[in-house]
Amino acid sequence: MFGGGYYDEDTMMGGGMYPSAIMRRAAMRPARRFDEYYRCYPVAMLPGPERENVNHGGKVIMPPSALDKLTRLEITYPMLFELINGAKERSTHAGVLEFIAEEGKIYLPFWVMQTLLLEPGDLLQIKSTDLPSGQFIKLQAQSTSFLDISDPKAVLENAFRNFSCLTKGDVFTFGYNDQTYEMAVLETKPETEKNAISVLETDLEVDFAAPVGYEEPKRPSGTSTPRSMTGGLPAGGMLHSHGTMAQAINYASIAPTSTTAAAGAKAVSSNFVLGGQKLNAKKGSKAPTPNPSTPVAGASTNPPPTSLRRTNGPQPLRLPPNKLFFGYEIKPVRKSGEQKEVDETIPTFKGVGQTLRTGGRRKDASGTESGGEGKGKGK
Repeated sequence: MFGGGYYDEDTMMGGGMYPSAIMRRAAMRPARRFDEYYRCYPVAMLPGPERENVNHGGKVIMPPSALDKLTRLEITYPMLFELINGAKERSTHAGVLEFIAEEGKIYLPFWVMQTLLLEPGDLLQIKSTDLPSGQFIKLQAQSTSFLDISDPKAVLENAFRNFSCLTKGDVFTFGYNDQTYEMAVLETKPETEKNAISVLETDLEVDFAAPVGYEEPKRPSGTSTPRSMTGGLPAGGMLHSHGTMAQAINYASIAPTSTTAAAGAKAVSSNFVLGGQKLNAKKGSKAPTPNPSTPVAGASTNPPPTSLRRTNGPQPLRLPPNKLFFGYEIKPVRKSGEQKEVDETIPTFKGVGQTLRTGGRRKDASGTESGGEGKGKGK
């Protein structure tokens, strides 16, 4: 319509026509990225008070000129960066916390410098990037002390507030109860070329691998009996020096049917096994009077205690690990309709009883019976 290289969709600006081809080329132009080099230093060297949460986080501190350039490039939140150490061919990802560093410097958490094999003052490349929101992450504690945390889920949720992204292969740190814990990132999902995910405003599923140095508790393989011996010792236990377990605990004296259990327990539990002496002995008493003794300094007048060894009554039941003792007698269950057998050898209640009050009739000395009350004679 207009001719001369202009089209209907061309825009009218300033009384002239703007070629649509120029607009198409501008749309096809790749978006500019933030790409700068800085001298890196640990957060501990940042002027001002110590900031422990920054040192145990995943965010860096950049100079104010970086914020000005990011604004002109229209890089919006969240601002995520790829940190590259070209000399060691190591890379990771991080977010930004503040823009208060000196010009030409960037401050990193100490674990980031260890991951990138950096020394204070080394040159570091910073590039803006985009990462997908994380769905799954697998972590591994680098010490068994992590198992001492009673609620690791709440502790990690609080620690992740200081992170913007995580990269596979990182070993980050976090603090809890004045102690520093190290955690390795083993796996991230969704899987991308950069092996990194964003942990901002996302529902992240977390899985744990066994901590480094953790050993599963050894469990005994099956049960063992005194008969299953190899080399003279029972498998999974030790051979008792007193014969069978029933003999070792003197089961014959503590069995429910034993008649010596009460007597043995009484004999063992009795502490007064020696004869006593009276203080106010009479003159005609044959008991010897104790001889007075003069106390000697540094010497005790009490006789040495005598150790009594239990030879009767219940004995302590000391079983080896993973051992049970079932020593009670087996009493079969009596079926319905079956009468109870009576053991004739057991004595029953026999003999003549005695009463406190006698009957109304009693015999006199002559052998004749007399009533309890006298009868009057008739006149």
